[in-house]
Amino acid sequence: MLRIARELNLSETCFLMPPTRKDCAARVRIFTPAREMPFAGHPTIGSAYVARDRGIIPEKTHSFSLEEPIGPVAIRVEDGMIWLSTPPIERVGECDRAVCARVLDLREWDLLPNVPPQVYSAGNPMLFVPVTDRETVDRASVDPMALHELEDAIGQSVGVFVFAPTRAGAYSRMFAPELGIIEDPATGSATGPLAAYMMAHGLCASADGTAFASEQGTKMGRRSLLQVRIRGERGSEGIDVGGRITPVIDAALTLP
Repeated sequence: MLRIARELNLSETCFLMPPTRKDCAARVRIFTPAREMPFAGHPTIGSAYVARDRGIIPEKTHSFSLEEPIGPVAIRVEDGMIWLSTPPIERVGECDRAVCARVLDLREWDLLPNVPPQVYSAGNPMLFVPVTDRETVDRASVDPMALHELEDAIGQSVGVFVFAPTRAGAYSRMFAPELGIIEDPATGSATGPLAAYMMAHGLCASADGTAFASEQGTKMGRRSLLQVRIRGERGSEGIDVGGRITPVIDAALTLP
């Protein structure tokens, strides 16, 4: 599976198979070109679409779970949209502002004042770094040496998620060189934690059951709008990520 993922060289490649759990309709394994992921958002939603489209899951089934290494991921289909419930979100720790600025080849004053960069995780640890505006987001680039130093200091690999708050939610970019992804145009597994981080620091107006959007991939010419639904006060009933699916390729792979 990893060899196939490397050959396709997509952000993620999914493999559907029978579940090992009775409470799940199908099992999904997700690979970047470098490693297997415990969970990923877009691949989960895409896998749910394919499973229904191919009859693995009956098309009339609108609520089910997919088995992933992180555990069951709940899926709901509503009005042509497929929504996943973000797995439990954990705040892992805080990172030094000056170090985070160096990681992104920015200056410390480019970061939002009085808001600490922090690592949150819903299966994939993600460093969230808020900056002053969209232009600063577009100027960011990862310094590999500084990133290695930061990861050594916190004891784990992380994706680096830089964003500026907007009226709709956030304008974002995500870098994950350790996963073989220089820049990801859309990161569903980070969007729920992003909303949680922004609510925790008063950066998000959508904290009472309303909607939230993250615009990502614009700088790299692959604009994506990631939709989030915050259920309950400050996400007390969960944070859902959803979207509509558009098939673009149907192909056969011949293995030697």
